[in-house]
Amino acid sequence: GEQVLAPEERARCGLFLSFQSPIEVPGVSNTDFLRMMCNERRKHKGEVELDPLEFYGFLSPKLEQLNMDPSFLARNVNEGFSGGEKKRNEILQLAVMESEMSILDEIDSGLDVDALRDVASAVNLLKEGDKGLLLITHYQRLLDMVTPDYVHVMQKGKIVQTGDISIAAQLEEGGFASLA
Repeated sequence: GEQVLAPEERARCGLFLSFQSPIEVPGVSNTDFLRMMCNERRKHKGEVELDPLEFYGFLSPKLEQLNMDPSFLARNVNEGFSGGEKKRNEILQLAVMESEMSILDEIDSGLDVDALRDVASAVNLLKEGDKGLLLITHYQRLLDMVTPDYVHVMQKGKIVQTGDISIAAQLEEGGFASLA
């Protein structure tokens, strides 16, 4: 059998997984959560942990790069956040974690036009380099803003077709029947 790692161990190894509906974590500030997450990953890679001041220096450029309001840091994790704020917060978590592979599950779900544009822009910034990124979406509109290297079409739990962005446009226009 295969060894399956616990979620926290997968994260330490560099796998980031977003959620369709990120949960609220009352009583845990974003700053504390992000620093703990960052330091767990650093520890796993044999790097020195960051104290609060060093972490703020590490985090500030990421907030700026992602065009995020620093007031996010003082709030509890996703508590009282709008759908767009929750998705932006997940993108910030992704940036802080510096993962090797990221799975973004319906990162466009429930976003208005402006929030989608902001999230897509942040994803584009983070997808550069040799990091792996799997975007799961049901809609062309995200792919209009984040151009994928490959498109895989899943039906009934199996990949039924792989190709370039033209497959997504074909699917959007004609549904699954158009791929047959």
